[in-house]
Amino acid sequence: MAKQTKRSAKGAGMIRKRSDGRWEGRYTKGFDSKTGKQLQKTVYGKTQKEVRQKLTQIAAEIDDGSYLEPSSMKVSAWLDLWLNTYAAPSVKPYTLDSYTNVCNRYLKPELGNLTLAKLTAFHIQQMYNSLLLEHGLSAKTIKNIHGILHRALNRAVKLQMIRSNPSDLCDLPKVKHKEIRPMEQKDIASLLKVLEGDKYGRLYQVTLFTGLRQGEVLGLTWDCVDFDRCTLYINKQLQKTKKVGGDYALVPTKNSRGRIVMVASSVLELLKEEKRWQEQKRELAGSAWDNSWNLVFTNVLGRHLCHVTVYKHFKETVKKIGLPEERFHDLRHPYVKHTTKKYSLQKQKSQATVSDNLGFLFLLYWNRSCTLYSISILPPGYSRTLSIRRSASAVVRQVASVSSFVMLFRWTCLSASSCSRFACAVNAA
Repeated sequence: MAKQTKRSAKGAGMIRKRSDGRWEGRYTKGFDSKTGKQLQKTVYGKTQKEVRQKLTQIAAEIDDGSYLEPSSMKVSAWLDLWLNTYAAPSVKPYTLDSYTNVCNRYLKPELGNLTLAKLTAFHIQQMYNSLLLEHGLSAKTIKNIHGILHRALNRAVKLQMIRSNPSDLCDLPKVKHKEIRPMEQKDIASLLKVLEGDKYGRLYQVTLFTGLRQGEVLGLTWDCVDFDRCTLYINKQLQKTKKVGGDYALVPTKNSRGRIVMVASSVLELLKEEKRWQEQKRELAGSAWDNSWNLVFTNVLGRHLCHVTVYKHFKETVKKIGLPEERFHDLRHPYVKHTTKKYSLQKQKSQATVSDNLGFLFLLYWNRSCTLYSISILPPGYSRTLSIRRSASAVVRQVASVSSFVMLFRWTCLSASSCSRFACAVNAA
């Protein structure tokens, strides 16, 4: 009787034990289109059973057409390729520098030596835990790192270099949002007083009463100031790359969409004063004057102001009034639309801030679905900010019932960015 030979299933491959004790399995992934020869690949495992399971899975994937050859590219090489080929053309220079810094500082040292095929959620989760517990990084920083890695691996998935994104399975630490505490009436009054005659006084006041970001106010140009319509067109910002000695550039705003900001005549007066100051400095500087970007706020030679210089001067200024923790960005929070022509302390007390005549002021923030998610109530004499989440109508009813007054709402749209901002001055009828 002839001896029967046991044949493996097509594509199942063959298995053998190596001299080093490991098991090796070979499989055919296809044929060379030119030579017609088989294209064979190898998988390894500690046991024969492990290798057989791998071969069975690969054979099934080859049959249903879902097979992806494991990528031998290392994570560090892929991050470099992703930064140069995909990130660089699509993000601003400052953002690209941030991505590069995260990759070089955190991702490559921890994950760089792994191949994309062997990178797992466990590796990534270990890195996040180490950065949080051993290196002391904040939850927000780890969330930013995760966002960059997730985006890079998503591109690898689209290019079929890996089957799925392992970072999808990771748990991120909870980010604790700090409560926004707008400046109090007395603090704003003190700040305005100390800004009288300050070299950056008008810049800080315009920021305070328009809610512009630092890059937006430093990148504001005269062609975007409409004195007739009392508007500012915000479509760019002054930005510096994160590299040491990096260059400044005018780039699109944060969401790359321009918006129109309505401003009071008092703000326009500040801008007119700045324009007169520029004309004086231009005459004195002569040929040394250089304001090629037509910026509103410049130094004495017409060149752009530096973010760090403006920020440090602001910190020195608020320290004089006993607010060392205030940041330049905090000027965005308490702004209201003013109707005064002068920012004198007397009119500041009666009109320019939340006063007894106004009753109280609250700032409403909407997301794109028009759902109110934050309301900051600042009654006169109160220093605490109350934050609640509910519909706008419920807030109005609550405010009316608590105050027992008939309220008159004046709504003024002050922004059309991704998170629209409104200022509502409430008067007791």
